[in-house]
Amino acid sequence: MKPIAISVALLVCSNVFMTFAWYAHLKELNHKPWLIAVVVSWGIALLEYCFQVPANRIGHTELSVGHLKIIQEVVTLTVFVPFSVWYLREPLKLDYLWAGLCLMGAVFFMFRSKLMGA
Repeated sequence: MKPIAISVALLVCSNVFMTFAWYAHLKELNHKPWLIAVVVSWGIALLEYCFQVPANRIGHTELSVGHLKIIQEVVTLTVFVPFSVWYLREPLKLDYLWAGLCLMGAVFFMFRSKLMGA
């Protein structure tokens, strides 16, 4: 597999763990003291970093840090929306579509030199 594809796949895995670390405690541990939620979230975040660090190192062999950041933001929204709707039972909002369109613009501007062959 190419480094960019490997990086994106690892970032998706990383974001699944990150999203759970950041938000799952709102559903699963809301009756526990916040300190318990912090410790559990840190444990999940450790797994997140086990995917995120190699993702960025592998991706950086072919992409700039700016490219990696924009990919990260797109992956984050792509993971977060289904998580919030299906896991947390939040309503699907049209704002997610607008945010996605803004990110598509960001992707275009960050990658336009690669897309245009410059």
